[in-house]
Amino acid sequence: MMRMIAVLTGGMLLDGYILGIVGPVSGEMAADLGVSAFWEGLIAAGALFGILIGSPLGGWAADKWGRKPLFMLDMGLFVVSSVMQLFVGFMQFFIDSPMQLFVVRLLMGVAIGAEYSVGWPLMSEFAPARLRGRLMGLTIIAWYAGFMIAFVVGHVLTEWTDLGWRAILGTSTLIAAALFIARLGMPESPRWLWNQGRRSEARAVAYRYLESSTDMADLEHEDTCKGSFGMLFSPRYWRATLFVSMFWFCAVTPYFAIATFADSVLKQYGLGGGLAGGVGLSAVALAGVVVTVLLIDKVGRRVLTVQPQWLATVLLAIIGLWADAPPVVVLALFLAFSFVNAGYNVLTSIYPGEVFPTEIRGVGTGFAAAVSRVGAGLGTFLLPWSMTNLGASASMLIAAGIAALGAALSQWLAPETKGKSLSETAAGYSH
Repeated sequence: MMRMIAVLTGGMLLDGYILGIVGPVSGEMAADLGVSAFWEGLIAAGALFGILIGSPLGGWAADKWGRKPLFMLDMGLFVVSSVMQLFVGFMQFFIDSPMQLFVVRLLMGVAIGAEYSVGWPLMSEFAPARLRGRLMGLTIIAWYAGFMIAFVVGHVLTEWTDLGWRAILGTSTLIAAALFIARLGMPESPRWLWNQGRRSEARAVAYRYLESSTDMADLEHEDTCKGSFGMLFSPRYWRATLFVSMFWFCAVTPYFAIATFADSVLKQYGLGGGLAGGVGLSAVALAGVVVTVLLIDKVGRRVLTVQPQWLATVLLAIIGLWADAPPVVVLALFLAFSFVNAGYNVLTSIYPGEVFPTEIRGVGTGFAAAVSRVGAGLGTFLLPWSMTNLGASASMLIAAGIAALGAALSQWLAPETKGKSLSETAAGYSH
């Protein structure tokens, strides 16, 4: 079980690293390739748009052919696409180098999307109910840690070495290769095996990896039926699909826009930005995740979902409305937002694995991830334009509106799943 936890959290650390490493090298990359603001935003958002493809496709494939094959395939794609970054600008497959880099980042996004739609369901299907929230939340700690590590590595290598931006982007190859090797020989999900009617195999895996007889008994309550994409919108599950997808969308859109361009956002408010500013936002976000993970299996899901979103809305609205606020106040508000937003982002990793049944757990998680990355991709792509053409205040008010939408939706639909078995949590929306 410890190995399973390590390779799953490692995958999320790699995801965060890949998405975070592009920010520190964006200036050097833009100068070297001669890219416009349009291409700079498109390259930064390339991995996010790739997730839009990879997450539903990977989730569908994982429900159809099993978690294990996709678990290996997506990490193999990570290795290949990471290596390809080293050669951007030297390949002749495309006319211009910005297009090359966008395509490579898009491929990496496909791999990240598959990781979301396979890794989280797999973790939920192995984790005991009493620890499921903390174990799945641990993957988000790894994600934020990866994003922060990438920010530090990118700045240090840019400022203190002669490595070019290609080599800095390519540092993700080391993590991807190590994880690919570590995943060799991992087991298939016992719940997926049972759902497919392969009960003897499911029992063999369960006896070895599941924690207790209670978990085993719950496994034997699994239905043996085939899932389909259309089930996500059936009378039984449309509420789960709506809640998970739009909650995730509203949680990540402001974060990705602000965190990816932390330097430029902070400078717009007269703050220094740079390594200290970017790391400060990421470190506070990581602290918010850790606090939530420690509380998730004690106080429950809903209280950590609804109220923090309303608080994030208020913080962003104050930043937007108080145009002449002192820089130190703006920085404090940004740090508070990062802490609160990161805390409820933990729930985006937990709810999908709990509210969907095994037969559509992969495709449900994948669809929700795809919807969320529409927001993350648009936020990352449009923020530079919005800051330039609409101004910082209007941009922050738009972000506040998105956070308010998520809060209202969660107030209506967020369930309480603390301590329940997967059979119970997946039945929560059936009536």
